[in-house]
Amino acid sequence: MTTVDDETARPGRRDPAPALEVSRRPNPLERLRHVWRYRELLGNLVRKELKVKYKNSVLGFVWTLLNPALYLVVFSLVFQEVLRVQIPYYAIFFLSGLLVWNFFSTALTAGTMSITSNAQLVQKVWFPREILPLAAIGAAMVHFLLQAIVLVGALALFRRAPSFEYLPAVPVAFLVLLVLAAALAIGLSAINVYLRDTEHLLELTLLAWFWLSAIVYPYSLVADRLGPAREWIASLNPIIPIVITFQKALYNPDPARFAWYTNSPTFDPNNVLADQAAPAIPDHPIGWYLTHLAAVGVFAVVLLLGALWLFGRLEDDLAEEI
Repeated sequence: MTTVDDETARPGRRDPAPALEVSRRPNPLERLRHVWRYRELLGNLVRKELKVKYKNSVLGFVWTLLNPALYLVVFSLVFQEVLRVQIPYYAIFFLSGLLVWNFFSTALTAGTMSITSNAQLVQKVWFPREILPLAAIGAAMVHFLLQAIVLVGALALFRRAPSFEYLPAVPVAFLVLLVLAAALAIGLSAINVYLRDTEHLLELTLLAWFWLSAIVYPYSLVADRLGPAREWIASLNPIIPIVITFQKALYNPDPARFAWYTNSPTFDPNNVLADQAAPAIPDHPIGWYLTHLAAVGVFAVVLLLGALWLFGRLEDDLAEEI
């Protein structure tokens, strides 16, 4: 009597067919490792994004500098000359926050449309699809560095120096901003493939978000209206701690420097914003800013992991849905 083991051990008999392996979706951390393996492709896509944006353009990257410069002129005229906002060096105050917002809005808008705008690439070649929104963010980083030149020029023009005490918090704030933008761009880029209304809804959301982020007006107005007990409500907007950190370090609102301004003939003590001339930014130690940035950073990391998980759930049919 032969057993099953004897049958399978006979010479010339084929081994039983192996069981089919079920593919497993990589977890968020594995996805980040895949992106790192394809970092050379990421760099190439960033260069491609920059070349396509300014293809056949005479001025090229100069347009990136003109955007914040135009905002600077228009908002300075409206708020300082027409509305008489009593914030000295308003141009620097505004540009410090605008630098943050321009990067965030540009990265988020381009990242959301990154997969649909690269449909042919997605359908022909396999690579970690998360690279596409990350490439859009990389291109936005280049624009951020170029636009920072306008801010440096404004500081030189007005002979202002940043606060060296708070300057170390700026890289931390930018890192938090980068993670937050990556999380939202990755998640929205996948959703936009299935729901094309996402990119249109994002335009309206960013418009409202801009005016809720204490960029045009001082954060102290928000803090005073809410009061110490309810100031945490403003922190629900994750952009605010990043914006006020940039403003605190770059705008450098030292009350002693503004004594001449409050005594000048153009200062209007009856103006609603007159008391904002010096304390436009919270006068807290650097630890206060770092604590708020840490809270936003934890939220951004959790959001990034969730976005990578969502991307993994939706990526199977991306090529077909495009």
